[in-house]
Amino acid sequence: MIEQLPVLLVVLPIVGGAIPLAASLVSDRAGWPVATVTLLGQAGLAGLLAWTVGTNGTVSYAVGGFAAPYGIELVVDGLSGAVALLVAVVSLGVLAYARQAGPHSGPFYGLYLLLVAGLTGMTVTGDVFNLYVFLEITGLAAYGLVASGRDASAAVAALKYLIIGTIGASLYLLGIGYLLAATGTLNMADLATKLGEMAAYDSTLVLTAFGLMVGGLTVKVALFPLHTWQPDAYANAPDTVSAFISALVSTVSAYALARLLFSVFTVEFLTAVPIARWALVGLACVSIIAGSALAVSQDSVQRMLAYSSVSQFGLVVAGFAIATPLAVVGATVHLLGHAVMKGGLFAATGVIERKTGATTVSGYAGMGSRVPISAFAFAVLSLAMVGVPPAVGFVGKWYIVLGAVNTENWAVVTVLLASTLLTLAYFARLVERLYFAEATIHSKPDEAPVTDGSGQAVSFGMIAVVVIAAALAVALTAAVPMLEQVLRETLPPLLNQ
Repeated sequence: MIEQLPVLLVVLPIVGGAIPLAASLVSDRAGWPVATVTLLGQAGLAGLLAWTVGTNGTVSYAVGGFAAPYGIELVVDGLSGAVALLVAVVSLGVLAYARQAGPHSGPFYGLYLLLVAGLTGMTVTGDVFNLYVFLEITGLAAYGLVASGRDASAAVAALKYLIIGTIGASLYLLGIGYLLAATGTLNMADLATKLGEMAAYDSTLVLTAFGLMVGGLTVKVALFPLHTWQPDAYANAPDTVSAFISALVSTVSAYALARLLFSVFTVEFLTAVPIARWALVGLACVSIIAGSALAVSQDSVQRMLAYSSVSQFGLVVAGFAIATPLAVVGATVHLLGHAVMKGGLFAATGVIERKTGATTVSGYAGMGSRVPISAFAFAVLSLAMVGVPPAVGFVGKWYIVLGAVNTENWAVVTVLLASTLLTLAYFARLVERLYFAEATIHSKPDEAPVTDGSGQAVSFGMIAVVVIAAALAVALTAAVPMLEQVLRETLPPLLNQ
């Protein structure tokens, strides 16, 4: 039973997602209950799998009974177990938000569960080609969810996302072809063995494969200057979708990039080809500064949050590229924490917009008293994102900085500290306007537009999701030692392959 958990995590949302699609021919009412039952089951399985990995070590499953490297292998270790649990829990939390916020159609919940299946598959696969398959499933579901907004701008944003996302996936697939030509295998563990032995690290095929695959995944992660799909997608999608994809899509893509670095090419490749490490570190540093600078210049709050993600994922990739256990633990903590913090921030913007109509930095003036609970949660999440102790945002950044200091990457240390100041600049501006500026929007809460046609703009569940996210942004700090222990048991084999 335990060894079958990885495949059940993928199959369950696929099966569950087919039910709302079929039921929509008769009624759309089945979508949310079916999705809830499905994700409750998946969260339970993910929790059991994470506990098993934490106590007994890596879990492996050979699909169809065909053993690796010729068969398809699903592998869950401490890193992938933590990400799989994150996907399950955040998906369930955003679903509670969607109960009132919508959309409410059966096809929406079908796509929602399909996206969960794609993200979970990317997390547990031990095969680079099947990672591409799940990457495409994730992309197709995300394009459809972004397009589910009522405005024409949502369809335009989804088309832009589709075009750029397809280019990224194609680059990754092309890289797989080069890697297969160099080694004759697609299994990650087998690739790690054959690279450097069967195919030299500095061979043209291997270097080209590395560039294409990393380039394709950085499009999905949305590092600068490959981020152009992200602000439009986040700003024009429905509230539920913005919270969902901002929390998980780039997060799981960044995990996939880490898996590619540590389980396929390995740290030995980064050591043997230092230009590859420095190219990745350089790209991450540019993304950190450019994303922060663009965020500071935004008036739209959702676009500001989107550009903030460009910067924060630069931090994560920098930690992975430094590739010491301390830096990788920090990058993983920041990756998981960012999913909770950014998803909560986007959910909070949805609540504030529905209650007050405010969507811009200037419009947020004086809203602290109009929506006190949501505004307070927004402020807590903002400070956590800056890295104010004791929030989890501080712990992740601190570990990454320590990793950079230990390896004497002073340029990276400087960029990380400068990024923290820039992050403080744009989040402090918002918090200051929430509580200390005179209101520029004077409509009463009851006069706020109802955007989902349900007759009630904001539910208790929507506010509860925002408050829980803010509480987790602080409480997760207590779980960092346990996560660090699990990762340190997992990472030495990865970092020393």
